[in-house]
Amino acid sequence: METNNKISILIVDDEPDIREILQFNLQNEGYDIDLAESAEQAAKVLSSKHKLILLDVMMGGISGFKFADQMRKDGNNTPVIFLTAKNTENDMLTGFSIGGDDYIPKPFSIKEIIARVRSVLKRSIRHSTEVQENIISVNTLEINMDTKIVSVDGKQIELTKTEFNILVLLIRNAGRIFSRADILDKAWKDDGIVLERTVDVHIARLRKKVGVYGDYIINRTGYGYVFNMPNK
Repeated sequence: METNNKISILIVDDEPDIREILQFNLQNEGYDIDLAESAEQAAKVLSSKHKLILLDVMMGGISGFKFADQMRKDGNNTPVIFLTAKNTENDMLTGFSIGGDDYIPKPFSIKEIIARVRSVLKRSIRHSTEVQENIISVNTLEINMDTKIVSVDGKQIELTKTEFNILVLLIRNAGRIFSRADILDKAWKDDGIVLERTVDVHIARLRKKVGVYGDYIINRTGYGYVFNMPNK
């Protein structure tokens, strides 16, 4: 499980200077950065914590295109921004056809990189929070509405029925503030008389169980609780 709320990005490029300048500037923007000098090394370090890959196309050994293509065939949908000196229309179409999310020709400006990174991550986070049939997901937090199983980073989290109901309520309505009375009414159902302070106890337990995602459950003093999505 991730130990902080920073979004992790994997930079894959065989040029040390490019890796260094991208790492320095993206870390200054608040991202957690991992580096790989080849596709072969990237395959070893890539994990579920990475929310974006900046991927050089022209590398010795496995090319960026081949690496991304294999990722998609393996079912890995981590967003990819290709970085390349190849700037023809056919190359761009190749990048997008194999599942690339953006394509930035070299040389590039750091401001452009940062803007593109923010844009791709914003789209990715929005899509990851959509309800798809019986699954609700926020990055690596996943809720299966059929089995009532909640997992973080692929590890199952044991929640009580009430904790499960609260989590679903807040995530499905991210950004909306629910008073304690609202939560009692919607999460406790027909459980009899329950005091409003009981909501605080259950949410405190829920926050601990879901790890870093507990930090997104915010107490708006005097109003109630809200699930705030990360800004980046």
